[in-house]
Amino acid sequence: MSIGNEFQRQAIAAHVAQKLAGPARAISGFQELLIEQARDLGLRHMQPDLERIGTAARQLNGLVDHLLDGTACSAQIPEAEAEARLRHDLRTPLNAIIGYSEMLLEDARDSDEHPLKEDLGVILAAAAELLKQVDAIAGLSRGESIETLQSGEKAEIDAEGLERLLFTTEHVAWPDQGGRILVVDDVASNRDLLSRRLRREGHRVATAESGLSALARLAEDEFDLILLDILMPDMNGIEMLSRLKSEGRWRHVPVIMISGLSEVAAVARCIEAGADDYLTKPFNPVLLRARINSTLEKKRWLDREHRYLQQIETEKRRADTLIHAILPDQIVTRLQEGEEIIADRFEEVSILFADIVGFSAIATRLPPSDLVSRLDGMFSRFDVLTEQHGVEKIKTIGDAYMAACGIPEPAADHADRLVALAKSMLETLRDMAPERDRFRVRIGIHSGPVVAGLIGRLRFVYDVWGETVNIASRLESQGVADGIQISEATRRSLHGQWTLEPRCALDLRGIGTIETYLVQ
Repeated sequence: MSIGNEFQRQAIAAHVAQKLAGPARAISGFQELLIEQARDLGLRHMQPDLERIGTAARQLNGLVDHLLDGTACSAQIPEAEAEARLRHDLRTPLNAIIGYSEMLLEDARDSDEHPLKEDLGVILAAAAELLKQVDAIAGLSRGESIETLQSGEKAEIDAEGLERLLFTTEHVAWPDQGGRILVVDDVASNRDLLSRRLRREGHRVATAESGLSALARLAEDEFDLILLDILMPDMNGIEMLSRLKSEGRWRHVPVIMISGLSEVAAVARCIEAGADDYLTKPFNPVLLRARINSTLEKKRWLDREHRYLQQIETEKRRADTLIHAILPDQIVTRLQEGEEIIADRFEEVSILFADIVGFSAIATRLPPSDLVSRLDGMFSRFDVLTEQHGVEKIKTIGDAYMAACGIPEPAADHADRLVALAKSMLETLRDMAPERDRFRVRIGIHSGPVVAGLIGRLRFVYDVWGETVNIASRLESQGVADGIQISEATRRSLHGQWTLEPRCALDLRGIGTIETYLVQ
């Protein structure tokens, strides 16, 4: 027999065994809940009968276990006699369970002890279901395999599909105190028992009887944890787990797989598919509580981590926006890549200075708030223009504005861009509403080599140095109001058709005489 066939047999056998043994397990589970409830309510007179139900339930579960593992009957006893004895042995604890439960139910009705009625009704229903199954369960003593007794289960359980998922070589890796928990199980008694236990632990519980109904619940509500049965008729647990982990809205919700199937491959496949844990039925209450609380605690930490990461990302975006407003993008990139000293020499650069004519007198007349507001308005317009012309704003110095082109990225048309920027600056000032203290500027431009770099550790600045900068500054200071004065070097660097008017030769100390032009 191949591994696959053996696994399919085990899968179907596990499901059928769960169906057969389920009512017996439910009786034990609800009997334990009743004991706890009666103790909490102070109903000590009910304890003896509840203990008798517990004793009968343990006897019943022991018989079922021996039948399922094939150790119930001696080979020396004839089959017919053994089967008849088993029927008797199974009915004996069932009769005790039904008898004591009915008496307690009558007492509960008389005394209006409503909280116990529902659980006693579940025990009686489970016992009635087992009475119907006695013949089938006793048939196991004849050595028949479980799956042949319940061949109809094969149609409900897609064991082959589950086997393909478990043994496929293509593994997919996906990557206070109460919680909102979704219990997904096709067996009603399992759902009910598990829900009751979880509610007693302070959790809020919703249930679904199939994978499809669970997906519908998830679409309507949010959950902190999913307890997912692996064997279900319409969609097995691994298929549903894969669906959950493939969608961003559900990927972060932890999943604990629950099953009567203890196959190691099933556990491994569930963990690989993204399950956070795996629990086998019947549940150990202590282990169940510990694993659920542990998983919920991890979920809370993940939620906190997610919120912190969002805050960090928001702060990072804010910091990036600020630093990009101060420094050229290329310099920011070099800083982020770890470059500590940024200093470069550029041979072909144009430098622009613009300064307000008569600023001291204007500053004396205007209130400080008006002065700063008007300076901010003018420089903000200049900032927009530098972006439009592809020019780097270097800094403002008092009432002066400094820009450069050709740094940090070389540009063949550096002189043309700066002249175009200068004309736009004058136009934007002319377009402003006329008033007594309208700003008028002088602009000077010179071209040549510079050294550029980043200086300072606090309020750092990207700056430029060299003779080119000094000459541009003097061209501005010796220029004319509402005019653009450029040097001979800048004129030679121009590629566009500009109208230039020769002005004069400036004698600069330490530099010599340079010819100047006014841009029309």
